[in-house]
Amino acid sequence: MVMHIRLQQTGAPHVLQLEQTEPQTPGPGEVWLDQAAIGVNPLDVNQRKGDVPIALPSGLGLEGAGTVAAVGPGVTSVQVGDRVAYATGPLGAYASARLFPAERLVKLPDLLTATDAAAVLFKGITAQYLLKSTYPVGPGTRVLIYGAAGALGQLMVAWARHLGAFVIGVVSKVQSVARAQAAGCNETLVFDAPTLAAQVLEATQGHKVDVVYDSVGRVSLDASLDSLRPRGLLVSYGVTSGAPEPLAMATLNAKGSLFVTRPSLAAHTATAQEYQHRAQDVLTAVAAGIITPHIWRSYPLAEVANAHDDLQHGRSQGAIILTP
Repeated sequence: MVMHIRLQQTGAPHVLQLEQTEPQTPGPGEVWLDQAAIGVNPLDVNQRKGDVPIALPSGLGLEGAGTVAAVGPGVTSVQVGDRVAYATGPLGAYASARLFPAERLVKLPDLLTATDAAAVLFKGITAQYLLKSTYPVGPGTRVLIYGAAGALGQLMVAWARHLGAFVIGVVSKVQSVARAQAAGCNETLVFDAPTLAAQVLEATQGHKVDVVYDSVGRVSLDASLDSLRPRGLLVSYGVTSGAPEPLAMATLNAKGSLFVTRPSLAAHTATAQEYQHRAQDVLTAVAAGIITPHIWRSYPLAEVANAHDDLQHGRSQGAIILTP
């Protein structure tokens, strides 16, 4: 039997229900994947809560790793026995086994465990496109990264530093400062909306930052805009405090001809070629020690509600993994 998580409605973690189904036969272009580890991400929480709408009833989860158990007609990119991972839809990663499109599978190097792959691939691809495509970070770039002590933030900080950036990390509490500093922040600030921009101004000796990576949303919008140099870029990609209020175009002019973007992983992995390119860049960065998977806690699949509760309430200090 296959164990998987379904939700019939959105809401609190208890809406995640464990069900049993029969194994399936892969169709053209598909594989049947036995999963060893499943990544839990903030997007999963937002979908479960209803903040990011999905069609119901539905499975959940976009990141996993395991072994190819069967291949469908026409599949040549992988074969039975290959160790693989993935970091995009279709939804349904919260399962002991599943069907998945072969072209979206990433072959794993021998030295990378399934657990580490499930912890790093989705977050790593997110860091990769944010730092290399949304804004090309390089030597001397001044960046502000929210959530610098979290699973994604730690990857972004380390990678940005490797690219030569001056990194200011923002954390939600004093207890997280040491973790952000260990990740590589040049400066770490505890979030306080009324004073953050002034602290950034001081940390940059009056220059402000070139780019802000804001995963918080509503409560941080003004502070983020005020932390940018003229013609700087606000990258708003998260909604942990709710979606930002609509922004008047005149505000961008008044604050120095600023730019704002709302990027998504889906738009940056729309083709299999682009997806595989970004995934290989992540694996190369892991192999080189540029970024490192940081696993905070692993839960059995049946305890997925506890995993969501920890992530939603900011208890996690790194990646959360589910194991079938």
